[in-house]
Amino acid sequence: MTITESGGSQDAGQQTAEADNTAPAPEAPPSPRPKPSAARPKPGPAPRPVPRPSTPAAAPVVNTVPSSDPHRFGRVDPDGTVWLITASGERTIGSWQAGDAEAAYAHFGRRFDDLQTEVVLLETRLASGAGDARKIKSAASTLADTLPEAHVLGDVDALAARLAAIVEQAEGATQQEKARREELRAANTARKEALAAEAEDLAANATQWKAAGDRMRAILDEWKTITGLDRKVDDALWKRYSAARETFNRRRGSHFAELDRERAGAKQAKEALCERAEALCDSTDWGPTSGLFRDLLTEWKNAGRASKDVDDALWQRFKAAQDRFFAARNAATAERDAEFRANAEAKEALLAEAERIDASDVDAARAALRAIGDKWDAIGKVPRERAADLERRMRAVEKKIRDAPTGGVDPEAQARADQFRERAEQFERQAEKAAAAGKTKDAEKARANAEQWRQWADAAADSLSRKR
Repeated sequence: MTITESGGSQDAGQQTAEADNTAPAPEAPPSPRPKPSAARPKPGPAPRPVPRPSTPAAAPVVNTVPSSDPHRFGRVDPDGTVWLITASGERTIGSWQAGDAEAAYAHFGRRFDDLQTEVVLLETRLASGAGDARKIKSAASTLADTLPEAHVLGDVDALAARLAAIVEQAEGATQQEKARREELRAANTARKEALAAEAEDLAANATQWKAAGDRMRAILDEWKTITGLDRKVDDALWKRYSAARETFNRRRGSHFAELDRERAGAKQAKEALCERAEALCDSTDWGPTSGLFRDLLTEWKNAGRASKDVDDALWQRFKAAQDRFFAARNAATAERDAEFRANAEAKEALLAEAERIDASDVDAARAALRAIGDKWDAIGKVPRERAADLERRMRAVEKKIRDAPTGGVDPEAQARADQFRERAEQFERQAEKAAAAGKTKDAEKARANAEQWRQWADAAADSLSRKR
């Protein structure tokens, strides 16, 4: 048995329905399939040589019914020619010689169902949005092109309309997808341009190297996630970022190389300062050495920083020398302060004695005051906060005795003696301030001047005493 499609002819295995010892049975009608519920014709009253069959051309039962009834859209001629009926007319789709007409309907109907299944799949993929609209459109167009030559029985016109709808919808989806891709491409291009500009700004202006380096790496990580750009645009933006990163790395490398040089210089300078501090730490010239240590500390602050561990070690070395000197100075100062407090108590006692001098006997009073003055000068220094008060009280005693009425005292000579004493007091105050500031030489010079003016004042006072 042979099936020939597209109107092909055949000469082998042609079937002829013959009844036993009679003429052939009636042929099955070429168009609509008989309904299963149709009543069977009853046999005639007289017996016939061969009984008439109850159904025309007994055919095998078809269990699978196509979704589109092939009987509506085609026919099978008695010679096996299969015709497809469409809106544009009829066309031959094959020659069926492999069974009865129902088998032909079933065969070509299944072919239509297979074709329809492909259309359903395309519709499903397009509706779900899971497939590529361009590929779906191409597949639908290709499938539509096969319909004019398709060997199927079914509603080909409806299938063509569905395929046309798929093509149209896929075209719209393709345009939407294209617009979306263009929008995404523009957004990604703008994002990479922003990242490239940020990298260029960091390369030109960054000074916080760790934070800037971390940001450069974050830009690269984000850059790798941005895709879909035009190739030429993407390459140009990558060159910008790459050049910016290279510039940044050069600047950062130069900075740290310069920093290493500065740290090496700072280390060398601070080592020299440590040596100078260690040479001074045992000095007992408290005032000048204190000033030198202050100068060394200023130089230390201006020397810059070495690496942290080196800088910390050098500072501990410098501070140890400094602490050693100032600990010794503080101990000496404590001892000196105790001596000054004892001197203040001694001068307090002399003041009490001087304030009890009777000024009525001027000569005796002045003699007593001179004796007290000699003891006063021999006692030495007192705490700075008490010196001014003690001197003020002693000057008051001196003035009281000096101003005591005597007869025949030269006022000009008296004023000169008072001026000499005031000058001596001024230089004494200067000496105290210089000593407190650690200016030993200035203090010694002021003391020498005070002593000179004190001698001149005493000489003037003696001259006045002799004139009396």
